[in-house]
Amino acid sequence: MFQYIIQTVAFQLFFLMVYDFLLKKETFFNWNRAYLLGTAVLSLLIPLIKIESFKHVVSPDYIITLPEVFLGHAQQDAGAVLSDPAVVSQSAFRSWEMIFFMGVAVAMLLFGFKLFKMFRMFVKNPKRKVNNFHIVKLLNSSAAFSFFKYIFLGELINETDKEAILKHEKVHVRQRHSLDMLLFEILRIFFWFNPLIYMYQNRMVALHEFIADAHTVNPDNKKVYYQNLLSQVFDTKAISFINPFFKQSLIKKRILMLTKSKSKQINLLKYAILIPIVTGMLVYSACTVQNELTNLGADLSEYTYVLRSNTGNFEISDDIMNKHQKYQAFLKTHPEYVGKVFLDKEAGTITYSIHSREEKMPDDFMKVTENLPDGSSYDSYINFSRNVNVNQSNDATTATYLDKTDVPFAVIDQVPVYPGCEDLPNEEKRACMSKNIAMFVNKNFNTTMAKNLGLVGRQRINVIFKIDKEGNVTGVRSRAPHPDLEEEAKRVINALPKMIPGEHNGETVNVPYSLPIIFQVADVPTNKE
Repeated sequence: MFQYIIQTVAFQLFFLMVYDFLLKKETFFNWNRAYLLGTAVLSLLIPLIKIESFKHVVSPDYIITLPEVFLGHAQQDAGAVLSDPAVVSQSAFRSWEMIFFMGVAVAMLLFGFKLFKMFRMFVKNPKRKVNNFHIVKLLNSSAAFSFFKYIFLGELINETDKEAILKHEKVHVRQRHSLDMLLFEILRIFFWFNPLIYMYQNRMVALHEFIADAHTVNPDNKKVYYQNLLSQVFDTKAISFINPFFKQSLIKKRILMLTKSKSKQINLLKYAILIPIVTGMLVYSACTVQNELTNLGADLSEYTYVLRSNTGNFEISDDIMNKHQKYQAFLKTHPEYVGKVFLDKEAGTITYSIHSREEKMPDDFMKVTENLPDGSSYDSYINFSRNVNVNQSNDATTATYLDKTDVPFAVIDQVPVYPGCEDLPNEEKRACMSKNIAMFVNKNFNTTMAKNLGLVGRQRINVIFKIDKEGNVTGVRSRAPHPDLEEEAKRVINALPKMIPGEHNGETVNVPYSLPIIFQVADVPTNKE
């Protein structure tokens, strides 16, 4: 949610900057109206758009997921990954949530109050219908404004001025300017904290007046129109979604715009700048979605489970069967994800996990479509090799090893090596690295801070980082129930020692890693006498 808000605000700011610097002074008023309406909506939609071709502008990473690091009193289940989510009772999140909904409620009340004021003016003042317009005569007032098909005119306005004002307000009605204003009123309700929405609305109000003036003023008698604007008693109602004729802050802008010469048609090419801008935003948004899917991969660990055997035969317990059914149910209902079955002869395990379909699978993994008895299906990737014979039995996969052919344990030829693990056999280096990273995190992570932050229960932190071509830890990112936990995780991972970099095809490469960190915050017992 925060990522969406940040992107929306950033896009709106960029669109407004383009408008102010390139388009605001042009006399293409209807084009500018379309620009403001279109970009206001686009800024809300672009973060939600997922175009597949854009997602692959950046090549997918080969992420190696390290085993979970357990801190404090949390114990690791050797047979499965945690299936229950972190329990968080952090008051800041609830406070922000409460503030947001309180703001929405206040904005809705203000909007309702404005509608009530409009309704009261409509009810208390005399009305008459002229063609398709309803003219409301405001008693003891010199105000003039319109709202949909209703034109409100103060009785104190002299008859000479009323004709020009009425012509002006009819333009607002015919072009349905009230719809534009209501759109921004709705946006103000849900984005009450975003000042850019108010800036959008202010620019649209000015633009509406420019449009109405352009249709109303007589080119041969502009001077009279200027004097009419300047000589009025400014008695504008404080309602943000009406189109007021007399608005002091706009008078100077309206006169300046009326004195401008029409913009040259070639200046319409300025609007073409939207094409690269929107394309760039789509690429950025798609890449962000791709990163979020990558981060989400660690959060899918509740569907991960491990079959173990010392003899090559795997017995399916009721617990494993339940996990497998949960695993299958998720894949059946989420086609954007695939299963991954990793057969490890040396460890005597089969590991089931779920990954984004966008994630690049290792070359030795074969795509298999699993057809279920109920007619549904899902895709899995399995590292089949000559040493593995896979059979389906009781809706769960079992495997028997036939010989001692080594199974590749990573995408690249040689993963990074933790200091001190250099002399171990190749198949043990990965385990050594995982063990040392876990020990390092356990030793350096400040577990007491969770308690100080008011967190209770099991906490989960997902960290993604890279070991670059020099063996340094770079690009550390984290997700946690609290920003302070994220920063602590970044601090600890950035402090990891320099490693021997990974290699692929004889060259050193950057290797991305995913590391889940989990610990239990002990509840403080209260003694009651």
